[in-house]
Amino acid sequence: MEARGQGSVVAWVDASAGLAGDMLLGALLDLGAELEVVQGCVDAVIPDTVRISVSETTRAGLRAAKAHVELVASDQHHRSWAEIRDRIGGAELPERTRRRALAAFEALARVEGAAHRVEVDDVEFHEVGSWDSIADVVGVCAGLEDLGVDEVVVSPIAVGSGWVHGSHGRLPVPVPAVVGLAQGWQVEAGGEGELATPTGVSLVTTLASEQGPLPGMHLLAAGVGAGTREVEGQANVVRVALGVRTVTDEAAGSPVATGAVGLMERPMTLLEANIDDLDPRVWPTVIQALLDAGAADAWLVPILMKRGRPAHVLSVLARHDELAALRDLVLSLTSTIGLRESEVRRSELPRGWATVEVEGREIGVKIAYRDGRIVQATPEFRDVVAAAGALGRPVRDVLDTARAAAVAAGLVGGAEVRHDLKR
Repeated sequence: MEARGQGSVVAWVDASAGLAGDMLLGALLDLGAELEVVQGCVDAVIPDTVRISVSETTRAGLRAAKAHVELVASDQHHRSWAEIRDRIGGAELPERTRRRALAAFEALARVEGAAHRVEVDDVEFHEVGSWDSIADVVGVCAGLEDLGVDEVVVSPIAVGSGWVHGSHGRLPVPVPAVVGLAQGWQVEAGGEGELATPTGVSLVTTLASEQGPLPGMHLLAAGVGAGTREVEGQANVVRVALGVRTVTDEAAGSPVATGAVGLMERPMTLLEANIDDLDPRVWPTVIQALLDAGAADAWLVPILMKRGRPAHVLSVLARHDELAALRDLVLSLTSTIGLRESEVRRSELPRGWATVEVEGREIGVKIAYRDGRIVQATPEFRDVVAAAGALGRPVRDVLDTARAAAVAAGLVGGAEVRHDLKR
């Protein structure tokens, strides 16, 4: 079942009872992701190694789908991040599936590298490097793509408590990899034992654009994925709700937002580099290329470096699933030989689009809103410039006319958000 159509297709992951890669995979298959499509993507990465199936079961009396990943080839758990990256990078996959799978494994590689003090490219995975773990990650990303999911939202994550035995011996729960992956995200114990695995946490923290309760949406379906074991006192399941994101509620046109103040919070990565030897005429092309490649924002700040050399700090704000591509782009487009990376959270007003006409030319108007009312309505400058060129009029005149048209259409600060506002 593909949920494409008007609006943004969102999958809300309920991780209040924990999560793992196979649980997420089971929930997506339960939602209607085609098993053949998922198997085909996994085969493209690790051919002739695993067979995926799904069966119906119960956990604490609740119906759920159990994803089974059966090995059909011998396996050894120790597999490097470099090998997995090459396999995913070279496989015939939908581009968004590839990007999401690479982001999840890279996040795992970074926390493993930090925990063991080795370079990221030298990381050797243990449990998460096995064929079935690779199948879980690629399968989940393939399932999201098959369902047409544009956005992922995750609830607070139950990680568990106590102790677990792994390849490194007896470890406290949450294990170090989960702690590293969950930094900046809301977590809770949620019960005894290991409730959240590194694979599951890596998937949701790299793929989710925000965290919170079920967002406003036109609900299409829900799927339930079962964990392997029964957990006393609660159903060991992950629920995934699929829907089309709504901009206004049914009653009064109030915006959908995370939190009572009408702000959306998104975890992101800030890439930075100090550069003193790039021809300044190149900078506009670098900034535009980064924005075109998916950067949430990119900017320059002039600085003074050692021995009085003038330079710039290039800053790039990256969503987690765009991080690898943007990092490579900075290294290829500029003269820097290294980058700084830090995790940040961006709070932003919900936004949408409307259009106005100036002498037959359509101009987009970006709308920022909060608590059901417009905060700002700004004509899109690129549209204004294009219209001015086509009409043979000064840009400032077209901009003034577009602003007046927006006011005439009721797109002004304090006005109620319209139901036809396009996200």
